[in-house]
Amino acid sequence: MSVKIYHNPRCSKSRQTLQLIQQQGIEPDVIEYLKTPPSVQELDAILHLLDIEPRALMRKKEADYKAAGLDDAALDRQALIQAMVDHPILIERPLVIANGKAALGRPPEAVLAIL
Repeated sequence: MSVKIYHNPRCSKSRQTLQLIQQQGIEPDVIEYLKTPPSVQELDAILHLLDIEPRALMRKKEADYKAAGLDDAALDRQALIQAMVDHPILIERPLVIANGKAALGRPPEAVLAIL
């Protein structure tokens, strides 16, 4: 089974989710998304797997969110996805991809459903 986690080692939920995956005997492909952000295509695919719109995956309390004017309701899907690629700190974490499905590790146990 191929499992991928978009991980921020400074985030406690991300660390807990990674540990939970490893406790299942799985060594996931760990992507530190702040260093290696997903592409527009990857992020779009993840959003489709999660069945959510971009704004639902955004950390709206981050300074970059307000600074970039992302609270503008007129911004379309592509503009919001591009903003997350340009400012990966805006992406909610951790994201886990496994078995053609995706889950947000909030709470960490939410990822168990796709493993």
